Amino acid sequence: MAGTQQDVDVIIIGAGSAGLSAAKAAAERGLSFVLLEASHRIGGRAYTEDFAPGIPYDLGCHWMHSASLNPFVAIADELGFSYRRDSQWRSNIFTGGAFLGEAEHKRWMEGIEADHAAIDAAGAQGSDVAVADVIDLSAPWAPFMAYWFSLGTSRDIDQVSVLDVTNYNDTDENWPLREGFGALVARWAAEVPVTLNAKAERVTWSGSGVKVETAKGTITGRTALITVSTNVLTAGGIAFEPGLPDWKLEAAAALPLGVHNRIGIMLNDNPFPPDAPPTATVQVGDADAVPMSIQIRPFGLDYISGVTGGRHGSWLERAGIAASVDHLTECLVAAYGSGIRSSLSERTIVTAWESDPWTLGSYSGAMPGHGNKRAELARPVDDVLYFAGEASSTEFFSTCHGAYLTGIAQIQAIADRLHKPV
Repeated sequence: MAGTQQDVDVIIIGAGSAGLSAAKAAAERGLSFVLLEASHRIGGRAYTEDFAPGIPYDLGCHWMHSASLNPFVAIADELGFSYRRDSQWRSNIFTGGAFLGEAEHKRWMEGIEADHAAIDAAGAQGSDVAVADVIDLSAPWAPFMAYWFSLGTSRDIDQVSVLDVTNYNDTDENWPLREGFGALVARWAAEVPVTLNAKAERVTWSGSGVKVETAKGTITGRTALITVSTNVLTAGGIAFEPGLPDWKLEAAAALPLGVHNRIGIMLNDNPFPPDAPPTATVQVGDADAVPMSIQIRPFGLDYISGVTGGRHGSWLERAGIAASVDHLTECLVAAYGSGIRSSLSERTIVTAWESDPWTLGSYSGAMPGHGNKRAELARPVDDVLYFAGEASSTEFFSTCHGAYLTGIAQIQAIADRLHKPV
């Protein structure tokens, strides 16, 4: 591609789930395309590394959310990937120096369900206030409710619109993949032609077409599909000439990415009894301290994984890898005793999505007052610039399959615009 100009139907920028599904859909519809990726790999926020041979670890996407509606379930079946049909989420709570007893756990879950009902009621009324404005912040479970929301939205409850939360199509089916979601995406898209290490530096556009400049050359096309994150758009990661209209930039700014990071520690041995709950949410310190959810030996594999989100996750990321590992270790010692230290190896994997130059965050959450901005983000500019990605999904945002579906939908719109139906 270096130094060349190719006149294609669509230039796709970004080889995450949206860009990859768009490339496949373009090929199926007879559209010529070039797929550009700034980094050295495909997959975007779907990425799997190995702790050791046979022990995969997802750094980003991990659960097939809303599984009965999720196209990646069929893809996983076709490619022989295995998954569990339950998320084993929120199963055990440690606070005040002890795990909750059965009766207290039941009372907490009923309170949390009441909070969710209040959120649903506010959303049904079209309320576009913050989640923090409609839940019981005085309840003992409030820090846990706030923490779990920070994982689901990557932002804190005062930063997220109730209306956005209730727009999400949640079937409460969150199925984790043993081999890794990132590995699934990489395998599914292995044959997609993509130019790596080709950051789109400038997009020049007009009613007659698009020109995209990269370090590997310049490409011309009739349309462009931009799938980069909202944080990359608002940070000026791509120069547009002329600049994007104000309404587009306002939509991107209303849907900022927050933080959802994972901290993995490989085990030297299995210190847990056979009947140990597979997950625990552990609070260390006073009643207002931010908890941490911990997966214990997922799929029977010898590692532990903790999850951080929102402002606390951002703070830990800036504090560094050692601080994140220390925090998870502190939670483990508080809940399971100091003897667990000898079972923790020095092999760790810690994500830092806010620092990743190609994403600048984990996934999007709509700010209060902007709960209906996702459709605006997806709206084309002059039928030349099209936009896809999880932030532009109106019902499956924050997910890999939401991004996947937007890529296909926008390619269909481009095919209709160019009069190239299926």
